[in-house]
Amino acid sequence: MIELAGIIILGIVAQWMAWRLKLPAILPLILIGLLVGPIATLYTEDGAKIIEPIWNGTKGLFPGDGLYYFVSLAISIILFEGGLTLKRSEIATTGPVISKLITLGSTVTFFGAGMATHFIFELSWPLSFLFAALIIVTGPTVITPILRNIPLKKEVSAILKWEGILIDPIGALVAVLVYEFISVEGGQAFTQTALIAFGKILLFGFSFGFTFAHALVFVIKKKFIPHYLLNVASLSMVLLVFVTSDLFAHESGLLAVVVMGMVMGNINLPNLKELLYFKESLSVLLISILFILLAANITIDQLMLLYDWRTAMLFGAIILIVRPLGVFLSSAGATLSLKEKFFIGWVGPRGIVAAGIASLFGSKLVANGTAGAEYITPLVFMVVLGTVLLNATTARLVAKWLGVFLKKSEGILIVGAAPASRLIAKYLQDHKRHVVLIDSNETNIAKAKALGLEAFTANIYADNLADNLELNDVGYLMALTGNADINAFALERFGDQFGENGAFRLIHASEKGNSSLKNKQSLFSSEDDFIALEETARLFPQVLELAIEDQAHYKKIIAAATKAADSVPLFLKSKDGDLKIIPSYDPNKEEEKSGLRLVYLGKPLVVEL
Repeated sequence: MIELAGIIILGIVAQWMAWRLKLPAILPLILIGLLVGPIATLYTEDGAKIIEPIWNGTKGLFPGDGLYYFVSLAISIILFEGGLTLKRSEIATTGPVISKLITLGSTVTFFGAGMATHFIFELSWPLSFLFAALIIVTGPTVITPILRNIPLKKEVSAILKWEGILIDPIGALVAVLVYEFISVEGGQAFTQTALIAFGKILLFGFSFGFTFAHALVFVIKKKFIPHYLLNVASLSMVLLVFVTSDLFAHESGLLAVVVMGMVMGNINLPNLKELLYFKESLSVLLISILFILLAANITIDQLMLLYDWRTAMLFGAIILIVRPLGVFLSSAGATLSLKEKFFIGWVGPRGIVAAGIASLFGSKLVANGTAGAEYITPLVFMVVLGTVLLNATTARLVAKWLGVFLKKSEGILIVGAAPASRLIAKYLQDHKRHVVLIDSNETNIAKAKALGLEAFTANIYADNLADNLELNDVGYLMALTGNADINAFALERFGDQFGENGAFRLIHASEKGNSSLKNKQSLFSSEDDFIALEETARLFPQVLELAIEDQAHYKKIIAAATKAADSVPLFLKSKDGDLKIIPSYDPNKEEEKSGLRLVYLGKPLVVEL
């Protein structure tokens, strides 16, 4: 009982440390696991581990195959949660690159890392390729935290995120096939069996994932499940899909849950965000437990095997030759720049699937007396820990050095998706600006999506809004809700992160008409609060432009718009198309405006020179 409670407590402490230091949680989790596991044998009085997942095969927290079953079920939940976040709209231009990365890139990693391992560590060819199969995967548990802390171009972030989630079941599949080859000692019979097994995995993985996803969506939409059971019922369905698919085709469960998550994530499903929050919280807990358990399961003898110059040589070959080669071959002919390809080739941290399956296969092969099998688990953990540490500490610097780091965030986050907000967002998007709308009202979000706008249901008071990858390039914040407290909170809580170029809100009722109020955060004019903005959008649902002849003309236009009460000034547009938000108090209002265009909402303005 003490060990189980200790794992959970230490896991959450590690997650908190990762949040404070802006590191992938896997790093402190593995280090803590090593400290209470193999390294503990060096400082405890009896030379025993503080946490012992498996001891002598039949003892410990998870005796026998218990650890493998727990790891498998936990990974299925983690990958399903990752699948929910995959949106087809993210890969409109990068789909071919992602497809090649998980096919051609996996092939390059398999053969490249396999040959490197064979010649550097002199392991047998089957064991070398087993190690190579295990490190094919990258994984959302390590990619996502790194991407959250780096404002990258959307295409680069999408490629790394999709690859990290889709490649996990592929790596697991290849590892299983190689393991079976070792277990049956190869031969023609294995080749036939492998081809049949491969076909069965694809068949049952896709069919079970697709079918059960639509079944669960149907049940949710028809409200056959009460709201308080929705999350746990969805969890049980994920486990059912994983286990059932695995019964029909061994190791097809991972593919099934990823497909299930992808299908559900791209359907207009009520409560999807709520379901995602639940799965995300559960994933955090499971990841915390898993990495500590797997790291603690390593022995001090296995760690000492890594104290060898060949370890550094193999690690260098994987990150400096194999990974970049796979990326460059996979992205040949793509629209990615050379620097973007270099960055994607540099970022390839390995995660939970590699560590989990390595622990299972490594221990089984050692128990079977396979020569050299003792290297599998420590080598994989070396790659996992080494790539995470390397990418977490250098990815931001490398992004800046290569120039793929967004020097200035031009994206716009609009809090509130009411009709006026949608009109403004549509205009901005049509003029090549990345715009994201958030609202707690699902109807408003649905209407925004129907216009082709990027929008999602979100609670402004939720901390995880700051972790959303879709907001990496946001530099402007506009709070346009009808609630003054929400607008003020949005600026206070997220102004620094999402409003580096400007954070603005609508004026509230008590400020209306007070032209002497010099609030640089209030928007548009001293007359237009939420009600006035929405009324204008209802009567005249259009965004227009008007050329400004000179400074005097600009003042007349603003005065006319303010007096008319049916036109709201929004932006100033330069000759090259740049847009500048107009605050109600403009400290630069005396600057020359000739040659610009006024962008406004509402009734057409006619102002004489």
